[in-house]
Amino acid sequence: MILSLTSCRGRRVRDMKHTIKELPESERPYEKCIREGEGALSDSELLAVILRCGTKGVSSLALANDIMNYMKESSYPGLAGILHSSLSDLRKIHGVGKVKAVQLKCIGELSKRISSAAAKPALSFHHPDSIAAYYMEQLRHQEQELMICMMLDNQNHLLAERLLSKGTVNAALITPREIYMEAVRYHAVSLILIHNHPGCNPAPSMNDIFITEQIYQAGEILGIHLLDHIIIGDHQYVSFKEQGMISGYLE
Repeated sequence: MILSLTSCRGRRVRDMKHTIKELPESERPYEKCIREGEGALSDSELLAVILRCGTKGVSSLALANDIMNYMKESSYPGLAGILHSSLSDLRKIHGVGKVKAVQLKCIGELSKRISSAAAKPALSFHHPDSIAAYYMEQLRHQEQELMICMMLDNQNHLLAERLLSKGTVNAALITPREIYMEAVRYHAVSLILIHNHPGCNPAPSMNDIFITEQIYQAGEILGIHLLDHIIIGDHQYVSFKEQGMISGYLE
């Protein structure tokens, strides 16, 4: 029988079994994955497999349980908490040093890249929902507003995508001049802007509407058209184009 202890600060659930080998084979994450498939593993078991080893006197599974319990007390319970935790935050967990903190951050980054790669084949500049799906995991966990610009040629092929601005909690700091300097640099004919709202609600603010109108009007003068501005929330988005706030989408 595995007993556990719980303390208030940093020392979460601690299995008395010190190594995975001491667990019954039916409870070992590696063997369970081989026997039943990765879908049968709990979040803690998946994390234990990826971490590979624990720390002195603590198995990888016990450490994974500690990490998940720490995340329960965060603003983003569960695995999403890893994406919202800094390296210093992660190192507050008993048993997580610099190496394991980096491992955890890389797990989060890998999950975002897998999501983007999966969405890329369906990416279409004709459809705001496909653009939102492509950027959703990359942007919905961010703590600050980021502004990304997709630059297209006259055949509607992607020339480049650039991070133009990293703002405060509720403001991406950008001007039309900065955007069109990048557009001219890449000889872009049209643009699509994407930015996130850290508060999860993608509804455009008055400032979003004002700056989008400025960018649109500047583009019309330069002959570089703003096709859409998409705001990413948590599993939701708002497209200025779909809302009728920008004229003419790609046909």
